[in-house]
Amino acid sequence: MRASLIQIAVNEGESVVSRRSRAADLVREQSGSDLVVLPELWTVGAFAYEQFETEAEPLDGPTYGVMAAAARDAGVWLHAGSFVERAGDGSLYNTALVLSPTGELAATYRKIHRFGFDQGEAVLMSAGESLTTVALPEQTLGLATCYDLRFPELFRGLVDAGATTLVVSAGWPARRRGHWTLLNRARAVEDQAYVLACGTAGTNGGVEQAGHSLVVDPWGEVLAEAGPAEEVLTVDLDPKKVAETREQFPALKDRRLQLGGA
Repeated sequence: MRASLIQIAVNEGESVVSRRSRAADLVREQSGSDLVVLPELWTVGAFAYEQFETEAEPLDGPTYGVMAAAARDAGVWLHAGSFVERAGDGSLYNTALVLSPTGELAATYRKIHRFGFDQGEAVLMSAGESLTTVALPEQTLGLATCYDLRFPELFRGLVDAGATTLVVSAGWPARRRGHWTLLNRARAVEDQAYVLACGTAGTNGGVEQAGHSLVVDPWGEVLAEAGPAEEVLTVDLDPKKVAETREQFPALKDRRLQLGGA
């Protein structure tokens, strides 16, 4: 399976409409891939809190429409990152979309762990409540978003639900880039799964983004890593490696504590 991670730059000088169109063009350029991944809140910026309310859109809004067309044109499975969703009751959610190669909506995931310590996203957004997995022809994806990365119980729940590839879309700050690399490798090792971690470049809300999207194999080896600027990272994954790793080192079978969901 060939996966492409689009580490798009999210800067304050570019309009949402322009960035949405540019992201769609980047998706179309990955037509040789099976799976394409975009980062968290790339339409507005993960730290551009003042735009959350004004740029919120329904599930079937412009981001869905543009990304569905791009997935269909490229013929790829598309994890379209996340956007600010306005639900029917007016609540805002940090919602990820997965689209099929025909442009159909395959899954949504509302971010469970909101960042901000009682400010920013933590008070502007409502929390999701459900884990999400998506069955592809050769892999089952488990979805997580940014701050979720610090909560290993969420990822263990995804593995229990059948996930073999963990997809993390993020808008991670540059000042904590060391944690980004460490935690993604840890999630891969402890869950014996691929991790596809796609972040943003640029600066939004006055916060420089870490970039450094990476692909980690089930042994925790970094197969590829981007730099700090806008970049597309493309890696070929071996669908058999997860099962082989879990058979060679069957740590998951030795679990004794079952602590429930996320």
